[in-house]
Amino acid sequence: MVKQRKKGSRKRRGGKGPCANRARARRINASTEFETCSEQLSPFGGLLALIKFFDLVGFREIFHFAYQAPSRQPKLGHYSMMAGILMLLFIGFNRIWHFVYVRLDAMLCGFFKVNRLPAASTFWRYVDSLGINQAKSVLKVSDMLRERVWQLCGLQYARVRVNIDTTVKTVYGNQQGARKGHNTQHRGKLGLRPLLGFIEETREYLLGKLRKGVTVSGQEAAAFIADIQNHLPGCVREVLLRADGEFLSWESVQAALSAGFDFIIANRGCTPVFDPSSWYRPWKRKAVEFNSCFYRPGGWEHACRFVAMRMAKEQKPPSTQPRQCVLFEDGQYTYRIFCTNLAGSAHHIIVEYDQRADVENLVGEAKREGLDMIPSAKFKSNYAFFQIVMLAYNIWRYMKLLAQKSVSATSKKLGVMKGIVANTVRIARLKLLFIAAKVVQDGNRDKIKYSVHDARTPEILSFLRFLDNRRGQTKPWLDPGGWPQRFALPV
Repeated sequence: MVKQRKKGSRKRRGGKGPCANRARARRINASTEFETCSEQLSPFGGLLALIKFFDLVGFREIFHFAYQAPSRQPKLGHYSMMAGILMLLFIGFNRIWHFVYVRLDAMLCGFFKVNRLPAASTFWRYVDSLGINQAKSVLKVSDMLRERVWQLCGLQYARVRVNIDTTVKTVYGNQQGARKGHNTQHRGKLGLRPLLGFIEETREYLLGKLRKGVTVSGQEAAAFIADIQNHLPGCVREVLLRADGEFLSWESVQAALSAGFDFIIANRGCTPVFDPSSWYRPWKRKAVEFNSCFYRPGGWEHACRFVAMRMAKEQKPPSTQPRQCVLFEDGQYTYRIFCTNLAGSAHHIIVEYDQRADVENLVGEAKREGLDMIPSAKFKSNYAFFQIVMLAYNIWRYMKLLAQKSVSATSKKLGVMKGIVANTVRIARLKLLFIAAKVVQDGNRDKIKYSVHDARTPEILSFLRFLDNRRGQTKPWLDPGGWPQRFALPV
């Protein structure tokens, strides 16, 4: 006789096998109780990867070699102060006073080996003590860091595209250097006008300058272009410079030619004459025509090549809404004109220039990461903070490159790390940084634990092991057979 099993008496699976770590479903509602605990927790578990990255590239030794310290001597030391500001920007807090939110964070306090971080005012006073010399030295740190990361990632670009652009930092106080200038979002407001250059291939910041809020002069643009070569890694031999119409002047063209750069600069103010019979259509389905000519604008020493495209004007009723200005137009066509020293078809050159549009996204992302923040009333201190922000921006670029390399090294096809290089910094934070961690003591050593219930944990651990493995290998910048280094540390 077979006994009938009572309803609800089915045996439950024990704690063996793959379900051993599966947590019981929680029941959280409005009446759920809450309390504190004494465990050291942090929402920034990915900071361990940043700390390993600093050790891997020798960031401390780069900093001590290149950084020109101010006269103010903080108790924690210059490296700790700078590393603290970089970490604050790295985790997404772009104002100095935001230190009040992370003073007791277990990861940050563990890095500085303190129970509590200094007050936000301590870091602000340090930023306020910085000047132009510190800004230049931070840019040098960025140059040296770039070269080492390229070597770590196996990047060896012989030719790069450098996109330069300007933006506006609106100010609402009496900050030094603020001027009224071209400000599309806040017309008539005072502002600063940073000048930025980015490398297209890696989407990283190359060099920049904090300026007064006025249009870039020809002399300024020429000096900026001439300085590009001083910040490129040693493997780079050729440069294609792309810039908008604000940079078109004979001084800029002459600087690019003297540096040996190819260039495409959007036209502004020049009216070259094109042969009416030379317009051509490379694509039959697109009503777009192209042309080129050699033209010498007034004040230029010799003629340069100008390429153009034109589109027939759409017949629309007049509108009262403002519209974007075009480079040039007549009664029948709308024109886009560019100055270049490149040979080849006009349409290929313009297509090449149009790929520069991504620089607007990079500038916007940098502004969200802290470029728009102005911590001090002193221009020189804001200049230094500007370079610190862009260094933190580049560190995120390098972390994403290495994270992608870790995926390739483990042959993973799927996962949160897939395609991380193309992600914005905000998305990368969700993948690499914002993961819960617990700092525990195991014997005499501190240990960081990650939850097995987080889907990102396996790949975070894989990335950390990848960094540990690279830390144990011979550094490529110590290999005498590698490509020539422009920013090598003295032996």
